[in-house]
Amino acid sequence: MTNLEKYDKLFLDAFRVVPDELPGLKYRGIQAWDSVGHMDLMSAMEETFEIRVSTPDLLDFSSYEKGKEILAKYGVEI
Repeated sequence: MTNLEKYDKLFLDAFRVVPDELPGLKYRGIQAWDSVGHMDLMSAMEETFEIRVSTPDLLDFSSYEKGKEILAKYGVEI
């Protein structure tokens, strides 16, 4: 499984969306991506990619696209 497939799966599992909904998906853009959903996503992401996301990056992780940029900072190529 590629990193992109893993990344997408995290969103699909956490928020019960379909792949077509991922582009443009934003924090609080859907009911499931609230503060609790955000923390669940971050936890799963850290475990999947074996990283620790800093608090500023956790707060800046505001969309599907922004998450790719943030992961790149941790050496995770999507």
